[in-house]
Amino acid sequence: MSDESKVLATFHGDDEFPVQWDEGQKELFWVHDDLHIPNPVSPMYADIGGWWLKCDYMFRRFGTPFAADWISKIVNGYVYTAAIPATPGLSAEASEYGSRYTPRVPLDPQDPGELGAYMGWTLPYYAENFLVWWRDRLRPEMEHNFVRFDEYDYDGASLVELAILLEDAIDMHDRHWQIHWVLNFAQFSSTLALNAAVAAAKGEGDHSALMGRLQSSTVNRNWDSIEELWKIKEWVKKEQGEVARAFEKATAGDVLRALSGTDAGRAFVAEHIEPYQKTFGFKSMYAHEFSFRTWREDPTPIVEAVRGYLETDYDYPAELQAVADDLEKAKAEAFEGVEAGPARDELERALELSLRMNPLTPDHHFYIDQGTNARVRLVLVAIGRTLVEEDRLDDAEDVMYLKYNELRRLMAGSNSFDAKELVGDRRDAREDAYEVRPRDWIGTATEASVGFPYWSLWAFPEKLNRPAPSHEGEIPGLPASAGVVEGTARVVLSQEQFGEVQEGEIVVCRMTSPSWVVLFTKISGLVTDAGGMASHPAVVSREFGIPAVVGTSDATRKIKTGDRVRVNGSTGRVELVGDVRTTPAASSL
Repeated sequence: MSDESKVLATFHGDDEFPVQWDEGQKELFWVHDDLHIPNPVSPMYADIGGWWLKCDYMFRRFGTPFAADWISKIVNGYVYTAAIPATPGLSAEASEYGSRYTPRVPLDPQDPGELGAYMGWTLPYYAENFLVWWRDRLRPEMEHNFVRFDEYDYDGASLVELAILLEDAIDMHDRHWQIHWVLNFAQFSSTLALNAAVAAAKGEGDHSALMGRLQSSTVNRNWDSIEELWKIKEWVKKEQGEVARAFEKATAGDVLRALSGTDAGRAFVAEHIEPYQKTFGFKSMYAHEFSFRTWREDPTPIVEAVRGYLETDYDYPAELQAVADDLEKAKAEAFEGVEAGPARDELERALELSLRMNPLTPDHHFYIDQGTNARVRLVLVAIGRTLVEEDRLDDAEDVMYLKYNELRRLMAGSNSFDAKELVGDRRDAREDAYEVRPRDWIGTATEASVGFPYWSLWAFPEKLNRPAPSHEGEIPGLPASAGVVEGTARVVLSQEQFGEVQEGEIVVCRMTSPSWVVLFTKISGLVTDAGGMASHPAVVSREFGIPAVVGTSDATRKIKTGDRVRVNGSTGRVELVGDVRTTPAASSL
């Protein structure tokens, strides 16, 4: 048996997490997609919204020798994904299973090995030129596509017009995700090249903390959205009138009600909040889902962010300067002890290419993960409203509990199934799924399958080797942002809980997305169930200088709001402090 085919571990289900398998599936390595979809997925998103739907395009375009497709499987309500090898290598069953998904262009036996050279030949050109392509061609294409959906008269449209608009939205989604995968693969490859250059120049060892700092950027749409919120906060701070008094209310809902009760408040909403919604409102608690309301639909998170900025007197310029200063320090550290020569020259080249790509991480989230998915959602909700008016659904959001073709059949007048009953059953099933603890992975882990390059984003193979707790009350995870902090935990599982977060608390959550950034200005630490060194919570924590531990798998189940916790972002350990659960299993005294 070769090292690549060596089986490291298997999990095919148990009583607590049963798994139904199709032929050949057990031989694949399936990872829980808690990076994007930590909650039970809606049927509609799984059908037409998933990021995996255009992965075959990426593998075909780059000629990857290690994978031909990336597929999904829903297990107990949760999304699991697996990479299909470009060549047979797991078993006959896995090969047969994979062949049913291998896309478009048949593989010649010589293709995988030789196409690897093609990939290595073209990727540096992508890294060198992609930022120009993005600014001059790809981003304008997406912005042009958005105009139609943003200016569409949803209220005046007939159901058949909305049905056609949905098809167009899916076409837009698929095209934008093609762009996403070209960008993402080029950027990911530039990061891998930098990793290799750092190791070659500075020697083997753990350079993950330095690499994390080198992924920061100070010019991107994420910072633009924060700056606009800060500007609103500064306006309110100086106003000293009815608007400022409204923001003294206890909750964002109270603030909005107070604003709606005065001419000055209504003018403020029209002149500041609504323009923000139109530009930056295409975000929700989790972008990789259609069932979460966007800020465009509900201004409450915007108001809550401004209220929080006022409470802490958030200093955006100082925060941005701190990130810029740390990035310069990290760049200098990258060259410390590296003498002139080929290794330093390669490090300079790899660093330049990687830094050039850094702004594209938040920017592609803004335009694709957030912006594109949000616009598909808005079309679906408009269809839902019409179906409610025709008494075929009870709530506009019910469309998310139908599958794509079920919705199309319903729109066309089908009476072959009771949509309301079906939606009710699926709502109940999704609620039940929230009580299930999903496994990090299922199937068969081999050297080859775990070595799939993208699994590093989910912190594999580290999660396979994650050490057990050394004592009760300790929760092992992965180091994401250096530093140690002790404080009060605040478990946040929904956007409605954002307003409950107090200054200096340590947020514990399943995962974060760009909409969570408003919390980073006032929290002292972060713990997540999901993620690795390159995940959103890790990157943003480093930018804000907040100690963070990610990839714990179950911190949200072991920690409760009000618990005293210590977060060590350097070692990847979280401890419950001052609780009976912290008593050592064996005394060392």
